[in-house]
Amino acid sequence: MATIEKFEDILIWQKAHIFSTDIYKLMKENRDYSFRDQMQRAVVSIMNNIAEGFERRGNKEFRQFLFIAKGSCGEVRSMLYLARDLEYINQSSFENLMERALEISRMLSGLIKKL
Repeated sequence: MATIEKFEDILIWQKAHIFSTDIYKLMKENRDYSFRDQMQRAVVSIMNNIAEGFERRGNKEFRQFLFIAKGSCGEVRSMLYLARDLEYINQSSFENLMERALEISRMLSGLIKKL
């Protein structure tokens, strides 16, 4: 297996980046500013913690940051339920985003175990 040189090459970071962009676009017009800001902070925390942990260059620290990213992923999933219930997103968007969040969470768990 090739050594990963930069966080941008990590598949989980790539997926989290696209996920963050999609959440930002979806929430762009939402006028519940505190909800929108919290959702955006939580989703961007996933990709940023993967990046920051990788840049620390130690498996122990990287693992700790992956746990934080996983926690943020859980927060996003929790907020997706609320977004659906408040009708900020429709059922189809909810299902799509929830599946993607679960995939990222599973991938984070796999990498944590590997480290």
